[in-house]
Amino acid sequence: MTPQAKLEEQRRKTNPVFNDRKLKLGTFGTNLDRGCAISTIDRVLEINWPNTLELARISEEMEFEALVPIGRWRGFGGVTNFNGPGFECFSWAAGIGASTRYSGIFATSHVPTIHPMMAAKQATTIDHITGGRFALNLVTGWHRPEIEMFGFPLMEHDDRYECGREWLEIMKRLWTAEEEFDYEGRFYNIKKGYLQPKPIQRPFPAVMNAGGSDKGQHFAAKYCDMVYVVFGSHDFDDCKAKVDAYRNLARKEYGREIQVWSYAYVVQGETEREAKDYFDEYVNQKGDWEAVTNLVDTMIANAKTLPSEVLTEMKKHFIAGWGGYPLIGTKEQIVDGLVTMSKMGLDGTLLNWPRYIDDQRWFQKHVYPLVQQAGLRSSA
Repeated sequence: MTPQAKLEEQRRKTNPVFNDRKLKLGTFGTNLDRGCAISTIDRVLEINWPNTLELARISEEMEFEALVPIGRWRGFGGVTNFNGPGFECFSWAAGIGASTRYSGIFATSHVPTIHPMMAAKQATTIDHITGGRFALNLVTGWHRPEIEMFGFPLMEHDDRYECGREWLEIMKRLWTAEEEFDYEGRFYNIKKGYLQPKPIQRPFPAVMNAGGSDKGQHFAAKYCDMVYVVFGSHDFDDCKAKVDAYRNLARKEYGREIQVWSYAYVVQGETEREAKDYFDEYVNQKGDWEAVTNLVDTMIANAKTLPSEVLTEMKKHFIAGWGGYPLIGTKEQIVDGLVTMSKMGLDGTLLNWPRYIDDQRWFQKHVYPLVQQAGLRSSA
């Protein structure tokens, strides 16, 4: 057994993100108003504690491995001010972690918004609250208006990853070093760094990153346990090639094994027509196009230079579920889609629904039994 495998075996005892199920599942964005649907339809997620807790409990009943919040400090305007109201990720993770018993509980942290000393302490506290189920989703920061709220400019792309590298190095030192240490870097200087107690997970909790650029992919492949891929195409061969390339990068360049995850939005119905009509209603008819334009223009610097038809299609997927992989149709078609994602080589996928609570309950009752029958939730 390799040293990395031995470490994962230790963390497997407490954190389900390291289990060997064929396709691990999770939720995305349950800490924010409207979840992942940029739409004016009724019954989208209204963010309050009972609602976000209800979603966590539904997920637990299906033994979802990952509950991943979105780090957000301000919304995207439009008539919905999409994702404006919401819960801060570390305190959300502490509360959800104390209220659950199985799922891996993530906090999403934007590197520039929190000092690594504080983040390491918060993460350790949550790891103890959850009995060793905490995981960190590291984001280097991209939403300029949010970063500027904190009083400093958005760094250049590569500098953000260099800052993230120092940030994570300090975190890992705090999680593992038994003696005080000094750290002198370009972005951080630590004098007699100290952290006790250590996390329950040894050597430290799982770390996820969604680096998409060449710099980002190398960062995630070298330093993180889990990478989070966003598919620009929904063609099977293109998606599988992207998953394989990420995994091969980690193996060949850094001698590491990583988990590769993605995310999908689920639009389900008794019939395929019903599901497609549902999509048409909340995306084409009632989508908040102003908010999604603000989001896409901020996230993708060259969005305005893309062909209009490409940009429109991209925005539809963001309205539907934060640009995720589409799973649209009957319960059988949803399961077929999840089987396809597994065949792409993914270790897991996060899910979201437009009417989050109602739709996840329907998924639990009608779709999840078929997911189990398909063998996706058994050991690999």
